[in-house]
Amino acid sequence: MEAFFYIVPAIMIAGVLFAAYKVLGRSREISRAWGSGLTAEARCLSTYTTTSGGGESSVRTTLHHVYEFTTREGRAVRFEEHDSPSTIVQGDIVPVYYVADRPEKATAKPPAHGKLAAGTGCLLVFFGVFIAGCIAFMLGVHAFFSVTDDFMPMP
Repeated sequence: MEAFFYIVPAIMIAGVLFAAYKVLGRSREISRAWGSGLTAEARCLSTYTTTSGGGESSVRTTLHHVYEFTTREGRAVRFEEHDSPSTIVQGDIVPVYYVADRPEKATAKPPAHGKLAAGTGCLLVFFGVFIAGCIAFMLGVHAFFSVTDDFMPMP
């Protein structure tokens, strides 16, 4: 029974560490695309929304855009990006930023290095606080069970 109070927080910590890895990776991809100096004009091929949640949790709607552009080498690239500006609609031409060796990791978000760093930093701080809370919980459980073991010896 006691192991349950260690396993669940450990799984939650692993999930948060994976999310932090994904956030840092995407932040690095966007920053590299902005810094590469390569731009192209892309056409928004379609937009769609996805929803998650419901029931007893809040509903979150995410706007997705599908873009297509041609690199300087003449290669046609199609990519999808979520949380792009909602003012972009199907058929619009927008500038995209990409890295020559990974054009499929392009972004249509306008360069905003400070905003990207602040958003990534806030998420990482939140993840850190969450992990610290999980560790504090596990330490509290450990202290509780070691105190109760002193008063109620196991047969």
